[in-house]
Amino acid sequence: ANVANRSKPLRVLMEKTIGVHREKLLPDFSMQAFDAWANGAGYVKPEPGGEAVLFQTCFVQHNEVDIGKDALFVLQKCGVDVRVVKGLACCGMPAWEAGNLGQLRRQAHQDLDLLMPYVEKGAKILVVNPTCSMMMRREWPHLLEGPDRARATKLAAAVNDVSEYIFSLRNEPRFSTDFKSRIPGGKIAYHAPCHLRAQGIGFKGRDLLRKIPDTTIAASVIECSGHDGTYAMKVEGFEPSARIGKKAFEGMKAAEAEIWATDCPLAALQFQQHAGKKPLHPISILARAYREDGFADMKG
Repeated sequence: ANVANRSKPLRVLMEKTIGVHREKLLPDFSMQAFDAWANGAGYVKPEPGGEAVLFQTCFVQHNEVDIGKDALFVLQKCGVDVRVVKGLACCGMPAWEAGNLGQLRRQAHQDLDLLMPYVEKGAKILVVNPTCSMMMRREWPHLLEGPDRARATKLAAAVNDVSEYIFSLRNEPRFSTDFKSRIPGGKIAYHAPCHLRAQGIGFKGRDLLRKIPDTTIAASVIECSGHDGTYAMKVEGFEPSARIGKKAFEGMKAAEAEIWATDCPLAALQFQQHAGKKPLHPISILARAYREDGFADMKG
């Protein structure tokens, strides 16, 4: 699949058959799914429990597995008993965008079956992508029906963005300040995704980054990146999405920071393609700061 996504003849075929623009930068697929790795690493337990469950999202599950690994590393660094659940389905946003409410409800039902036993025992559901946390916190309680609507309402109260949850621990003794690496240049340009802003919870990923010593947030860009789920991938959306994201691209560049951050992995792809630099998830920056030579590959 990765070879096909880089093949010009196959991308032309893809454009003509399923409408994905031939020039769109697509994410690579991981050689191992995240939950398979987590199972081998001991994060998947036979019985519900723990303090939190990581809802890794489809993107981490199949593409950027390292974001999920970084999230687990940071959570454990801060003393959180975190679990991973195998078999989670998509949050349903792509189905909803396409008007397929039935598919959304089927996927949400599957996730509720898997996650509610943990919620019933008091665990929080920590979500990597703000689009998915918005769906689970804001949309499921309105879009689902019958018993699932009641379950979704209860689940929504337990949903946190992963950075939001870690930020809530900042005044506890277990919050780790054992930072071993500093930010190259000391400056970070931060982009706030639309679906994070829609939740009204603040920019906790950005605020967490300020905990790294000698770090300045050089810019907080709140303009839309233009990606909008699958919109930027389609023939009809590729060029308009670049125009929509222009202010965001210019805002990040103006910060003159070596490190860029965004909570949305798809926005990161948009910046990589149209602004020449790929932002990291705040949780990945935090994980690097906890490690020796965490930014050695990015200096200069």
